[in-house]
Amino acid sequence: MITLVPFETLGGADHGWLNAHHHFSFAEYRDDSRVHFGPLRVWNDDRIAPHTGFGMHPHRDMEIVTYVRTGAITHGDHLGNVGCTGAGDVQVMSAGTGVMHSERNDSDEYCEIFQVWVLPRERNRAPRWEQRAFPKDRPGEFVALASGRPDVVGALYIDADATLYGLRLEAGMSASLDLAPGRIVYAVAVNGPGKANGQRFNGRDGFRVENETTLTIEAETQVELCLFELPGPADHFPAPR
Repeated sequence: MITLVPFETLGGADHGWLNAHHHFSFAEYRDDSRVHFGPLRVWNDDRIAPHTGFGMHPHRDMEIVTYVRTGAITHGDHLGNVGCTGAGDVQVMSAGTGVMHSERNDSDEYCEIFQVWVLPRERNRAPRWEQRAFPKDRPGEFVALASGRPDVVGALYIDADATLYGLRLEAGMSASLDLAPGRIVYAVAVNGPGKANGQRFNGRDGFRVENETTLTIEAETQVELCLFELPGPADHFPAPR
């Protein structure tokens, strides 16, 4: 089953420096039908103005993955980690016992990111941060960007039974991902249009995948997607062990 989540139905707010769209209930946006999807708790589609950003603020017991769509984001935290992550690349932060961090767009251009939160397997682990540049010349491949599954190699580590993939397709291309029984997927398109198991989506739409054994993406024009493969069921909200 593919359930489309059109971009125009998302919650959000325009703060001037930040234009945010929320796939799930977040901050002042509340929708009881969109609180989580399995252990996936937050997927924010953020556009950050030049020389602005999120000041120092705390998190704990959450795995936070940032995928940079355009521009670059500069991270800093109280542990002394500092780094700049550019378009097409990824940073992960395990908030663990607690971390203070900032995320800023220090450039003269707008920065666009997906910020994604997933519940960890365990509470009270040591906080950590890491970033990585990923190859940009692998069209047609589901590239593992962040994962806590032991069979996934080459991805940034997160403490979760989940894998975030990136996919880029040129017009007319297609790619398929096999899904084990009980696994679910939440995906968001950077651009489009395309089709997911025959159902059409546009750029910045999301879609939920449940009770499918294969996910096939077809590109009508150039398509870029991020998708989180997760343990189901979708309505189960597991507490970290």
